[in-house]
Amino acid sequence: MSFRFSLNIQDSESSARTGILDLPHGKVETPVFMPVGTLGTVKAMSPKELKDIGFDIILGNTYHLYLRPGDELIRNAGNLHGFVNWDRNILTDSGGFQVMSLQQFRKISEEGIQFQSHIDGSYHLFSPECVMEIEHNLGADVIMVLDECAPHPCTYEYAKESAELSLRWAERCLIKHEQLGGEQALFGIVQGSVYDDLRNENARELVQLDFPGYAIGGLAVGETKEDMLRIVNLMDSVLPKEKPRYLMGIGTPIDLLENVARGVDMFDCVMPTRHARNGQVFTRDGRLTVRNGEYKEDLRSLQYDCECYACRNFSRAYIRHLINVNEILGVRLTTIHNLTFYYTLMKEIREAINDGNFIEYKRRFLERYQGSEND
Repeated sequence: MSFRFSLNIQDSESSARTGILDLPHGKVETPVFMPVGTLGTVKAMSPKELKDIGFDIILGNTYHLYLRPGDELIRNAGNLHGFVNWDRNILTDSGGFQVMSLQQFRKISEEGIQFQSHIDGSYHLFSPECVMEIEHNLGADVIMVLDECAPHPCTYEYAKESAELSLRWAERCLIKHEQLGGEQALFGIVQGSVYDDLRNENARELVQLDFPGYAIGGLAVGETKEDMLRIVNLMDSVLPKEKPRYLMGIGTPIDLLENVARGVDMFDCVMPTRHARNGQVFTRDGRLTVRNGEYKEDLRSLQYDCECYACRNFSRAYIRHLINVNEILGVRLTTIHNLTFYYTLMKEIREAINDGNFIEYKRRFLERYQGSEND
């Protein structure tokens, strides 16, 4: 397996740290934000534009790519890297979160998850062994075990049975992964809903399986921010320090800062691209809904101190006009800006940790970042 994680700097006032993920398609500095490319593309962006911003790793989605265009076609096209023409790193999730959203169309058993396609209603089974075969066909650098993402709220009994099932699936994934060659880095996923003892037990059992990295799953599904931060704090004390921690599906700029402070190394979220398509952009002074009428004659850039292509060349008024007349360029420009904002935020976080002033950087950023009531 071509995978190594090296810690660089540990912050003296928090659990924030910097490190390097050494992967088959290059090195990735952590903490890192990974843009989501569900269907084999980060929406509205070309691979070249993502590279120009600076991204070294993106995500693909096992559930969606399995259904369309199919993992065998992707394997025959030179795996996901060749198919989408991305020569840097890729992480694929296992599809467990997506299947969770199909509650009325799926059935969970020891064998796996039987579900109906949201496209044509056809029946499929995601077993741990099947998911490993699919993810090996996709050929990402980092892959995830199959898990059940428990809904919120759920009872203690449901969360316990779900976490134990996910643990058994993780063991089966590991066995199948090794049978298939085990060249990719397979991460375990901690479950247990908002129950501390379940999270603690599930994490300790996963650590015994010695995965190269660990994800914290089952958050960002409706729980309070207080619950989320408490669980991440707990994971900081349980998961091994020498291995990367990945907080799945999170989040806002505030979420990134708060969870970096709690020892998280990797993040992904659809927020920057989804908000961009709705005419919302992130700035250092909070979120700005550029499609609104108040920006009709605003000739300023989206953010005056941003060096992205959108901010260097176009005004709020022009971008608002494009969005309101449904011109594709409008959402492309807001997407470029939002992804640049997220990339720059993570770069500054790494620099602040390395310079020994992360807590001060966090304080100053949050003071300026107005609109936190929306996050």
